[in-house]
Amino acid sequence: MDPNRPHYNLTFAILAVAGIAFALLQSLVAPALGAIQTDLHTSTTAVAWIITGYLLSASVATPVVGRLGDMFGKKRMLVVTLAIVAAGTLVAALATKVGVLIAGRVIQGAGGAIFPLSFAIIRDEFPRERVATGIALISGILGVGGGLGIVLAGPITEHLSYHWLFWFPLGAVALAAVAAQVVIPESPIRSPGRIDWAGGALLSAWLVALLVGVSEAPSWGWGSPRVLGLFAAAAVLLVLWVRVEGAVDGALVDMRMMRLHGVWTTNLTGLLLGFGMYSSFVLIPEFVELPSSGGLGFGASVTEAGIFLLPSTVAMLLVSPLAGRLSNTVGSRVPLVAGTALTAAAYAFLAAEHGSPWNVYVSTGLMGAGVGFSFGAMANLIVEAVRPEETGVATGMNTIVRTIGGALGSQVSASIVAVASDSAYTTAFAVSAGAVLVSVLASLSVPGRRSRVELGLVRSPS
Repeated sequence: MDPNRPHYNLTFAILAVAGIAFALLQSLVAPALGAIQTDLHTSTTAVAWIITGYLLSASVATPVVGRLGDMFGKKRMLVVTLAIVAAGTLVAALATKVGVLIAGRVIQGAGGAIFPLSFAIIRDEFPRERVATGIALISGILGVGGGLGIVLAGPITEHLSYHWLFWFPLGAVALAAVAAQVVIPESPIRSPGRIDWAGGALLSAWLVALLVGVSEAPSWGWGSPRVLGLFAAAAVLLVLWVRVEGAVDGALVDMRMMRLHGVWTTNLTGLLLGFGMYSSFVLIPEFVELPSSGGLGFGASVTEAGIFLLPSTVAMLLVSPLAGRLSNTVGSRVPLVAGTALTAAAYAFLAAEHGSPWNVYVSTGLMGAGVGFSFGAMANLIVEAVRPEETGVATGMNTIVRTIGGALGSQVSASIVAVASDSAYTTAFAVSAGAVLVSVLASLSVPGRRSRVELGLVRSPS
């Protein structure tokens, strides 16, 4: 290691602060939507765009900024991204009208690029034997922060106000931005080229059509003309995007890279696992908050509902470094398969037994362990499969795929449990179990370390 460059542990600490701040912004708001709606005197449809706008912005920004990082420098784009997130968070913290709050959330969505940029920086800066563990830990932070946000949202909104959902993360984002500028060295690894504006526009178009359709389906109806029209537009634009990206030099997303066996199988696993993980953020708090007098739920407050997800957060924190060590010793496919299997088992158990609090605590603990194993393994599998200069865009696309899966999972679950009944929640848990079970099968098709080399699926750094 170059003695003139900062120690990689210091770099990791800065990336961790940035990651946890973004993950908190992603999840803190969801449990507080009711309180925000009341405080701002707005409609359910309007307040839903606080989530939808953020989701759309993050999905579009993640691969675009990841690609810009590969081209112009990961550290530079990380600092720019953190500055944009800080600006959006300040707007949201000061907002007293729903339109302003939505605008702040859209600006915050640029933070989706923090994770692919962090993975690329780790690959460039860490000793080779530390890369897998570093990536696994940063991946775990996405899940840990998501769960922690659900836990903290209740106490913050009950004892302070929704504005503090943004003031707290703002401090962490600002600190990370300054520290990244001062401490993190710029990587010499670049992927020269031009900015593929056509590819970026088409990517944005099909993502917006798909995610707006998914987000609005529970209120408009899954079979409504507007939703079906958006899904049809997304399909047409996706096909056009693939054709355009495959025909141009310097494409935003290299379709040859996306067709690598190790990439597309990992992305398929991520799509299905994202469906299951984000379903839990909707299903479990809603279920435990139902009044126990109706024979469902446990009458939990928003704060108490968050505590039911605490085992998941703790398990992710404990398991993520283990996933990195396993990636170094036996390859990343092992923790991926183990993680998807644990998550599927958690949902299957929850579908069969959810009549007492301990059932939920056991399930969320298993879920957290499963996601902790899987997220770290997925990021490492993508990094191992592509060239160093493709790390940002490749891991960015994996993040998008998980986001799409999460949007589908949360909205499908919300539609199933719209009529609160035991059979509805049992069905929703079973559907999530089924999706994650298919992800187990997908994970088994991911090439292992040895077969990757033998089949030529690991590209040379040169």
